[in-house]
Amino acid sequence: MSLDQIRFDQPQVALQRLTARFGGHAYDLHRHETYAVGLTLWGAQSFHYRGALQTSRGGQVMVIHPDEAHDGHAANNQGGVDDGFAYRMLYVDPASVSAALEGNPPFVPDVVADDPVLAGLLGEAFADFPQPLEPLAVDAVVERLAGRLVARSDDRPRSRRKTIAHRAVARAREFLAAEAHRTVASEELERVTGLDRFALARHFRAATGTSPHRYQIGRRLARAQKMIADGTALSEAAAATGFADQSHLTRHFAARFGLTPGRFAKLAR
Repeated sequence: MSLDQIRFDQPQVALQRLTARFGGHAYDLHRHETYAVGLTLWGAQSFHYRGALQTSRGGQVMVIHPDEAHDGHAANNQGGVDDGFAYRMLYVDPASVSAALEGNPPFVPDVVADDPVLAGLLGEAFADFPQPLEPLAVDAVVERLAGRLVARSDDRPRSRRKTIAHRAVARAREFLAAEAHRTVASEELERVTGLDRFALARHFRAATGTSPHRYQIGRRLARAQKMIADGTALSEAAAATGFADQSHLTRHFAARFGLTPGRFAKLAR
């Protein structure tokens, strides 16, 4: 029985996520209108790209550019046997990358690389997969990914504006705190701050060291922590603080506080 599998989420304007595994041949020659930025989880996958055979092994990342033809198959091991491979891939709209950078889409010459920063970003983007990413999380992924692509690109280093829009950031923080119980759309923050979503992401990170989405998650967790300490059931606390379900709350709670909500509830009694 074949173990080949593909899973993907609903495409959004800026990106789509996909996970897959294959035991041998995966794809014939094809091309995307998007960036394809991926992480090989295990095994090794080979593909023809820009006139050469490339191989990405477990832990390595790939950056395939829009409209560049490529295929895909498991790489042979030393015994000539295909062991298979698994990977995660982000398909990212180049126009969104351009908007995030306020410039042209960057070209990354090294299609396969050891890049722990990019691998970590992909890990975060897939943390709740296949649960949909919230709009502000999409903005954060694209903004950080764009910065990593330009850092790896063959473009000249460009200077970034150092002035921070502190008033806009303050308005965003107030709004996100007040609306922490629900999903906030990117357009809402644009109206509140007067900045486009990627400019806000840059200014917000410069001023606070984090993204608007992470900031809002923090406000949700603070409220959930208090509710749990007061004796609220975990499922009820998750629903009241904007998390999709109890497992969603648990993952974020543990990542923020270093212990599960259940353990915290016992300790807080």
